[in-house]
Amino acid sequence: MSVWNRVNLSQNFAELPAAFYTHVTPTPLSNPQWVIWNEDLACDLNLPNDPNSEPELLHSLSGQTVPEQFSPLAMKYAGHQFGVYNPQLGDGRGLWLTEITDNNHTRFDIHIKGAGTTPYSRQGDGRAVLRSTIREYLCSEAMHGLGIPTTRALGMMNSETPVYREQVESGAMLVRLAETHIRFGHFEHFFYTQQLAEQKLLADKVIEWHFPECADSPTPYLALFEQIVIKTAELLAYWQAYGFAHGVMNTDNMSILGQTFDYGPYAFLDDYEPSFICNHSDYQGRYAFNQQPNIALWNLSALAHSFSALVEKPELEEALSLYEPTLSQHYSRLMRAKIGLETSQSGDSELFQTMFNVLTQNHVDHTRFFRQLSELDRADISTVSDLFLDRITANQWLNQYIERCSLESADTKTRCQKMRTVNPKYILRNYLAQEAIEQAEQGNFDKVETLAQLLKRPFDEQPEFEDYAKLPPEWGKKMEISCSS
Repeated sequence: MSVWNRVNLSQNFAELPAAFYTHVTPTPLSNPQWVIWNEDLACDLNLPNDPNSEPELLHSLSGQTVPEQFSPLAMKYAGHQFGVYNPQLGDGRGLWLTEITDNNHTRFDIHIKGAGTTPYSRQGDGRAVLRSTIREYLCSEAMHGLGIPTTRALGMMNSETPVYREQVESGAMLVRLAETHIRFGHFEHFFYTQQLAEQKLLADKVIEWHFPECADSPTPYLALFEQIVIKTAELLAYWQAYGFAHGVMNTDNMSILGQTFDYGPYAFLDDYEPSFICNHSDYQGRYAFNQQPNIALWNLSALAHSFSALVEKPELEEALSLYEPTLSQHYSRLMRAKIGLETSQSGDSELFQTMFNVLTQNHVDHTRFFRQLSELDRADISTVSDLFLDRITANQWLNQYIERCSLESADTKTRCQKMRTVNPKYILRNYLAQEAIEQAEQGNFDKVETLAQLLKRPFDEQPEFEDYAKLPPEWGKKMEISCSS
């Protein structure tokens, strides 16, 4: 029996009209081989723990065969790229295959990235390379381990297919799972092409599939837009609290479910630098770390414009006004948890502002600072102040912080234990990803596997991996990452 007959598959998106996509047969990779397989995720989906036990998995997910249960298609969408509307977008190298439901009754798209050309490839070759595929696999799973809403990676494969970028590289493929691949750009496409019946159908289906509670609202499309605003605000709060820079926040890279989508030139902050730019192609700093909340609101405003065929403008503006208070409340909750404050006291705003100022002035490592702060039940205060060049100012802030913590009901041990559950010891630093990539390009995938396992439990001590918690070397900071795939 086919492995695909033993799992719960569906074809909801493929049942939409032809205006939503183009059916495309994947272009097979040459001699594909599994690099890594996400056993935990596979188990949730009732797929084999070992993909090599079912050769059909490799054949069907690499494009060598197309099972009858699949309906490969390239989605059509548009989007604003660096603030400029581009109607000529769509899945240029990825294909939606089918939908699969896990043991918790959550349905996911199965999507392969690097499957060859489509009508939307825009002179591209439709391929992905090993380095970008490793980066997306590792980061999507790292984000999941941190509890940040994200797409997932089921597996990735390497091949003997040559792909030409700055040099010849190995063609690779990512098997991505997402609760939906519907983006802001889907709505924009139908709005700007005046396919308003299709846009309404899209909204109806998004409500049916993902926001069924909106169907009970007297204004379901407004309720849908409000939910997208809220989920986007909550996502941005996570990004800012955990120091994640996306790098390419175009509207075609924004999920309508508020999940991190399309990993390209991303980075987690090393030194705390609010204006950090992780995409070397972002010459104007549009997508700098501290600009992300504003850009998300800009993107929501662009989405609101495309919703104007479904919802009155004043109602959309009112819905957009939910963004900033939602972001502020969620971010405040996350940051208070990171420094162990459960109550609100006068002077808290100044405490936070001083903290960020001192971190910036001293170029302190973002992740290490918060982790060391959560170790004060079993380490001396100097383990925090030693992170700073200006120890006098650091100690002044730390004394204010400790005095503020005395107003909490929890004792130091309880507070720090809770803080360690939200302040990771391990993150996917760019230099670690780069080291894994360089080894993988030589045929050694051990570090890819190690990082994938390590980042499943980023808050745990994991003493066998202590080296992965070290501060980055100078060469590993502010690495230039491109969109090249």
